[in-house]
Amino acid sequence: MEFWLGGFCDAGEYVGLAQAAERLGYDTLTVSDHLFHADFTSRYPYSRTGEPPYDATTHWPDAWVTIGAMATVTSRLNFATNVYVAPARDLFTVAKAVSTAAVLSGNRVRFGVGVGWCADEFRQTGQDFHTRGRRLDEMLPALRALWRGGPVEHHGDWYDFGPLSIAPVPSAPVPVYVGGDSDAALRRTARFADGWIGSRIYSEDRLSELLERLSAHLADHGRKLGDLRVIAPIGAAPSPSLYRKWRERGVDGTMAAPWWLATEEERRRCSGLALKIATTERFAEEIIARM
Repeated sequence: MEFWLGGFCDAGEYVGLAQAAERLGYDTLTVSDHLFHADFTSRYPYSRTGEPPYDATTHWPDAWVTIGAMATVTSRLNFATNVYVAPARDLFTVAKAVSTAAVLSGNRVRFGVGVGWCADEFRQTGQDFHTRGRRLDEMLPALRALWRGGPVEHHGDWYDFGPLSIAPVPSAPVPVYVGGDSDAALRRTARFADGWIGSRIYSEDRLSELLERLSAHLADHGRKLGDLRVIAPIGAAPSPSLYRKWRERGVDGTMAAPWWLATEEERRRCSGLALKIATTERFAEEIIARM
């Protein structure tokens, strides 16, 4: 079972957290993506009120700059975006940023990608919100071709270029993880992805249902659940037995933010980065070391 770290962090905490995560045996540290905060016209889809669980003071550092900084102080830890809203950018901005981060990290980047929910961000970057899914479907194979290096030519409905090439390119393929639990996201996972990232914390019943749906979509493309990496946040008390059970059911990794479960004593004793490191240490001792 892979243990991925996720959750809101201030920009200055990531480097220290990455060093701790590598020391403690975590597999991947994730960085989330938003461009700005505003009085959004779009409804946040993961809350009952439609309001996002953050405000204007929440840090959203550029994911690829942050991954580059963390890569310089680690040697084993992987990094993923959870998730990067690629269709809010142009194809070549995405291709160059991910490729550079993969090269600088020594192939330790996982490209977690989704279509996004915030039309305001698309409006400000000049990208069409309503075609974002179709554009992402065309973008993913084009990105993979560009990351292989050498001349690439692409003529599609949304992107038309080449022959051309970008450099640097990584020495190994960048794994693509699609995020989201809509039917469109699961279909996209089945068609294009090396892995799937759950977009919220799931009850065990809900996770079972999602894996059934994902398996059905995979079967449409001649694939099965074991053909991709499944990363699923699980809404149950953390324990080695919980994660062993879900590993047997096809879940390859889970997402944890141990500081969200900090005890009152831990909160009294420390805060900020110190609290994050203390709780990741406790989680590693109680869970990872016993797996």
